[in-house]
Amino acid sequence: MFGSIGPAELILIFVVALLVFGPKKLPEIGRSVGKAIREFKKTSDEIKWRIEEEIEASEVKDVAKTLETEAKEIKDDLKKELEKHDAGEG
Repeated sequence: MFGSIGPAELILIFVVALLVFGPKKLPEIGRSVGKAIREFKKTSDEIKWRIEEEIEASEVKDVAKTLETEAKEIKDDLKKELEKHDAGEG
């Protein structure tokens, strides 16, 4: 959860924070830190979602372009075949 910070380090950080800020300010600071972490997580999740959405949109555009190219090639091939067929009968 905290990477390489173990329980002993967390206790040390808590004791230092208690000495620096005092017991009355510590809960308020904890709430503020928790709120900041939640906001950061929410924002990073939103950014991740938007990036994924843009990637999907880009992939859809690529597929649409490929389909458009293929459809044009098929249309051109059919047109040529019809011209050959009309020239052979006429």
